[in-house]
Amino acid sequence: MPEVQRETLDADVVIVGAGPAGLSCGLRLAQLIQVHNAKPGNGRAPGASLSPENIYVLEKAGEIGAHSLSGAILDPRALSELVPDFASKGAPLESPVTDDAVYFLTRTNQWKLPIVPPFLQNHGNSIVSVNRLVKWLGELVEASGISLFPGISGSEILYDGEQVAGVRTDDKGVGKSGNPKPNFQPGYDLRAKVVVFAEGSRGSLTKQLIRRLGLDSESNPQAYSLGIKELWDIPAGRLRRGQVIHTAGWPLSSRQFGGGFIYAIADTQASIGFVAGLDSEDPRFDVHASFNQFKMHPSVKKLLEGGEMLRYGAKTIPEGGYFSLPSTAAAGALIVGDGAGFLNAQRLKGIHLAMKTGMLAAETVFEALLADSFSAAALGAFDAKWRSSWAYDELWKVRNYRQGFAHGFWQGAFHAGLQFCTGGRGLHGRYRIRKDHEHMKRMENFADQPTEKVKPDGKLVFDKVSDVYRSGTHHEEDQPSHLRIADFDICNNRCTREYANPCQHFCPAGVYEIEDNADGSGKHLKINASNCVHCKTCDIADPYEIITWACPEGGGGPRYERM
Repeated sequence: MPEVQRETLDADVVIVGAGPAGLSCGLRLAQLIQVHNAKPGNGRAPGASLSPENIYVLEKAGEIGAHSLSGAILDPRALSELVPDFASKGAPLESPVTDDAVYFLTRTNQWKLPIVPPFLQNHGNSIVSVNRLVKWLGELVEASGISLFPGISGSEILYDGEQVAGVRTDDKGVGKSGNPKPNFQPGYDLRAKVVVFAEGSRGSLTKQLIRRLGLDSESNPQAYSLGIKELWDIPAGRLRRGQVIHTAGWPLSSRQFGGGFIYAIADTQASIGFVAGLDSEDPRFDVHASFNQFKMHPSVKKLLEGGEMLRYGAKTIPEGGYFSLPSTAAAGALIVGDGAGFLNAQRLKGIHLAMKTGMLAAETVFEALLADSFSAAALGAFDAKWRSSWAYDELWKVRNYRQGFAHGFWQGAFHAGLQFCTGGRGLHGRYRIRKDHEHMKRMENFADQPTEKVKPDGKLVFDKVSDVYRSGTHHEEDQPSHLRIADFDICNNRCTREYANPCQHFCPAGVYEIEDNADGSGKHLKINASNCVHCKTCDIADPYEIITWACPEGGGGPRYERM
């Protein structure tokens, strides 16, 4: 596309991403500014008054909350700090947890653990729709005077040397050819003193920032799982509002990490989900197919029969923990929430950590604005803040948890128990871990091992295309693919021979399809980019690391409701 003229806008702060982390950052910053400006003289002295109007929050979803997806059970600790009167302000907490249970599944049976492990006991927590929670937070942020911009993606980081200086927003109206269409609108260059990256798991700009500045040079690789969730209406009498059920075992093998969950939002509505690590050895492993198997387990099938599946979604979960965190501060930039990996994989919770790190980032940014200093040293105060908070205490106690499962469930259970007894240490002070895709073995190792899949019936189990429809996903068809393949020759030839094209299996949305060539000469990869639910699995699990997920035109993607 030819060079275009772009308008430049100046801001104090740009927050990329309006999820729990980004909105908590914005709201906390507005609160600090309000208190500061209320002090005698601060609102009148030249240069002393700060304004929420100079804070911009960008969100790639067309509506605030439309891309927000989680299980989810909320630990309210951060919420109560951010909005102490959250109940009276109408925080949409669906139900307090009333009962916990953990089951180990075999193909046809289930075994209930006599004691729920302490880290899965949810007394005092609430079942929530993170989509609804984020919408509510967005209303508070907007009321504070901060500018929210849904439907706007960040396409590029702006730098002054090695200092982050802002974000370029996406161009609208670019055709598949890369040329402007009649409705073309160039993106803006948003210049900012600080950019807070709150993009969530495997954020596209965050990934670029970490690589350019080497922020993960001393970190373990991040470890990811893929979570799939459906919202169901079910007949009365099968669950009680507030029930929480977690499962381990079938349909996963003993070499795999993950399990299922059932959260009763109401007496007749439940979140049903399945999570599995992206470090599978088998290139044919398909989390969506495993989820369908899970739903056909006698106990789950009995729960769902006669019900109706309402919504579907999928997202990746950063589970590497403390040792996988990159440096979270650089000149002009901070990284918060899932984008950095602030998540407790043992407790299966990250919303409260996302909110807390967003709040601490706001305090850091506020101090930097007052001092008019945005160097790496000045913003590095964020590192000291979260390390002296309860967020550090929680992550340090589970610092080796996910790494302990690198060789399978039973070894992981042993390491988890030992770590629990030793305050997170286990056998080693720091367990190492490989990138997820490095665990994948070539197809020749599985040639004589058939895979098992459940045939979709449209009632209990669904194919990927049907599920994508229920995610509300929509993209403008005439735009460049946001799934960028560095070398199609690898996909069409080498990957076919070595791994049998795992992308057609690991994607939960049917984006990647292997088709026969018209002349019968072989096969080729077809990309159905409009199916993408923005989970980023392909960017993580591709064995050659040649797939790059970038933001499509802002406003596209899933439209989650009550998820």
